[in-house]
Amino acid sequence: MPSSFDPSDAADGAAEAAGVSVRPLRELGDADRVSSLIGLVWGDQTLPRELIRAFQHAGTVLLGAERGDELVGFVFGFLGFEQGLHLHSHMLAVVPEHRSRGTGYALKLAQRAACLDLGIEEVRWTFDPLVARNARINLVKLGAVATRFLPGFYGEMRDQLNRGDLSDRFEVRWRLESKRVEAAVRGEATEPATGARLLEATGDPDASRPSETGLRPSPGALVQIPTDHLAIRRSDSDLGRVWREASGRAFAGCFSAGLVATWLTEDGSYVFERVEDAG
Repeated sequence: MPSSFDPSDAADGAAEAAGVSVRPLRELGDADRVSSLIGLVWGDQTLPRELIRAFQHAGTVLLGAERGDELVGFVFGFLGFEQGLHLHSHMLAVVPEHRSRGTGYALKLAQRAACLDLGIEEVRWTFDPLVARNARINLVKLGAVATRFLPGFYGEMRDQLNRGDLSDRFEVRWRLESKRVEAAVRGEATEPATGARLLEATGDPDASRPSETGLRPSPGALVQIPTDHLAIRRSDSDLGRVWREASGRAFAGCFSAGLVATWLTEDGSYVFERVEDAG
């Protein structure tokens, strides 16, 4: 791989483009800053300073994005052993005014570089499959693959982002040195071939409704999600629940058929492929 796409160089380039610097958070004061940022982003959710400090001492991957002296984001993960050694990336947070600037992407590339330095070749995490912005970053920009659907994964959640909704999640696997990930980091990933649409959004884009087509999952299957599910469920909780339930049925069908989610199209549709075609 050319030196310009060395993992550390790629991470540094992403941080520069986002206007931040990324570094390991090792000091006691950093633990306080992380705890404060968690409260800012999630509200009624905390990670005790003492626990953060213990993770720091143990050498877990805890990285912060700073603009000047301000901590504007962080990513945090710890080792997992289920189905092979990996880093479980548990939290990534960016303050509202720095979202959509590439800060989260820079943090993930820094996490990739740090893991490879430690000999860790895979990172996994969970995310809400109805958050289109995160899906696009995870699958398209980073080259991760969603391999499992986990309905109600966290049970009832009370933080300001998830309160009142089901905690359905996708688990993604990010194979850090795969050709798929290298292509994504280079900006050379290409959209896979698409097939039958299993779920589609109909009506007003700001208050769309899901329509299940009844087609069977097959390679290239498309499952469309709303442009902004959070906005929909805040304005119409019943419609938000309808989307959650309809998409859950489509996702479960695709994974049960042995497919994995590899892409999110411009119209907000997941593309499901065979495992062997996922790269």
